[in-house]
Amino acid sequence: MKNLSTFAGKFLMLLCATGILHAAAPGQNVFNVRDFGAVGDGNNLDSPAIDRAIDAAAKAGGGTVLLTAGTYLSGSIHLQSNIHLLIDAGATILGAPQSLKAYDETEPFPGIAFQDGGHCYFHNSLIWGENLTNVFISGHGMINGGGLDRNPKILDEMCGYNHFPTPNATNYPPVRIGNKSIALKLCRNVVIRDITIFHGGHFAILVTGCDNLTIDGVTIDTNRDGMDIDCCRNTIVSNCRVNSPIDDGICPKSTYALGELRLTENLTIVNCQVSGFLEGTLLDGTMKPAKNGLGRIKFGTESSGGFRNCTVANCTFRNCRGLALEEVDGGILENITINNLSMMDVGDYAIYLTTGKRNRTPGLTTNSRMKNILISNVIADGVGKMSGIQIMGLPGQPIEGVRLENIRLTSNGGGTTNDAAINPKELAGGYPEPGKIGTLPAYGIYARHVRYLELANIHLNFSREDLRPAAMFADVQGLEIDNLKPQVADGVRAAVFADNVGGITIRNSPAVQK
Repeated sequence: MKNLSTFAGKFLMLLCATGILHAAAPGQNVFNVRDFGAVGDGNNLDSPAIDRAIDAAAKAGGGTVLLTAGTYLSGSIHLQSNIHLLIDAGATILGAPQSLKAYDETEPFPGIAFQDGGHCYFHNSLIWGENLTNVFISGHGMINGGGLDRNPKILDEMCGYNHFPTPNATNYPPVRIGNKSIALKLCRNVVIRDITIFHGGHFAILVTGCDNLTIDGVTIDTNRDGMDIDCCRNTIVSNCRVNSPIDDGICPKSTYALGELRLTENLTIVNCQVSGFLEGTLLDGTMKPAKNGLGRIKFGTESSGGFRNCTVANCTFRNCRGLALEEVDGGILENITINNLSMMDVGDYAIYLTTGKRNRTPGLTTNSRMKNILISNVIADGVGKMSGIQIMGLPGQPIEGVRLENIRLTSNGGGTTNDAAINPKELAGGYPEPGKIGTLPAYGIYARHVRYLELANIHLNFSREDLRPAAMFADVQGLEIDNLKPQVADGVRAAVFADNVGGITIRNSPAVQK
């Protein structure tokens, strides 16, 4: 009898180790993926075992799914509600090569898309969840995207993005192209904390339509977007480092991917770093500059629903483009506060505010609108020649209520008299990047189609002589300038007031003349 009991005990242990049987003891809520068959050697496909551990935790009412030190080769991992996926120190989830066909097929997308294919499909991801509550991903381990694809054009054609001429765009067969590290859709109570993501695919983190979201202490070093926060409410992004030389770092959006207009609102981004170094060089500490690095914090471009009640504070930008607020798809961007930014080597611009008429929104009846913007306490050094601070509304639909205060901007300079004579073209329906407009006729501030613009305590300088004025204004009504201290070359006016500029108040700015 004793031998029989011993044999039975060993048999049950074997079943647990192979993942055939595992039930948590009362009060136990930690499910080690190795107990469900995961090997962690980087060669065997471990995502099925990870899914078995998640299933067991879900059946037990929730719990922690633990990945201990090792490399877990994985295709799609399926999150469930009330699950904490804990990637411990020394553990790496490695994205499988596409040839293994280990990622889920794309789900159907209804209708014709007004955003790219990366925003339309979620299931073809390394880690994904939809319609979940209480989702937690944390730990001091790593997600290495490995074989994730960063630019699968077939997804754009499948969803009809840009209104491809193929009449049956949405009838394409599904494909297995993994292209995101973490994708969450319509989830509530989400925490992503402390993990490192390397080589994250099209999106290292994509969250769409999620409420009560926290992303904290995350490090991302990737080859496309770092994190896209799309149509989300009540979000805090804090203490994160995002290096993304080829695309945007931290990017709030409000696409039409959910088939409705939904604001991104109540968003706080605080104590974060964005950069445009070569991929991998943030993690290895060498921080090698990439040519024309992006890596910025950018609101938009997708902006069907718009943005409301958002704060960005205590952030640094390095070897990348600057802060961008872009509302171009008919929504509204309002009640935005930006405070305490430090920027070095920001190409093209330091601060860019624009509205446009790209209008990627079905049945649109409104113009893009922007109002109530406060940007304060910004230091920007090594700003590219193209433009410093650029504020551009639409003819007949000005940006309203912008205040810039306590800003020190140093341009690389080099502007010529020909540059000073440029009349910039209107953005209109074009893609909203300063490069589409080109070099501006002022090296520091250029504002056009704005109503109620306040500038206070602004220092504008250049490191190489620039023959453009420090500031230029066109179609601006209600302009208040207080303590503007510009550097200008001999014979160059500090500020130029072009057509239709009125309601001007100038104080403590002896270099500026009407």
